[in-house]
Amino acid sequence: MTSRQYSPALMLTGFVLLLGAMFGIAYAVGSAAGPVAPGLHRSDNGGSGGDMGDMGGMNNHGMGVVSPAPVGGVPAVVGGAQ
Repeated sequence: MTSRQYSPALMLTGFVLLLGAMFGIAYAVGSAAGPVAPGLHRSDNGGSGGDMGDMGGMNNHGMGVVSPAPVGGVPAVVGGAQ
């Protein structure tokens, strides 16, 4: 039995064709499935998040840091609210 030796260019071409076919199939399935959630549509503002303003009350004061849980235990809160 002899093994065939394919040229790297032929292997690369085959890989690119396979990759293109997989992308095409995935795109077709995604287009047929539609949006991920009912009522989800493209935004008209070009995808910018817009101004979120001050977002009052959004700070990290009193949040504390959660330490890793000991084996069989509950994580302990270090600092902040407990």
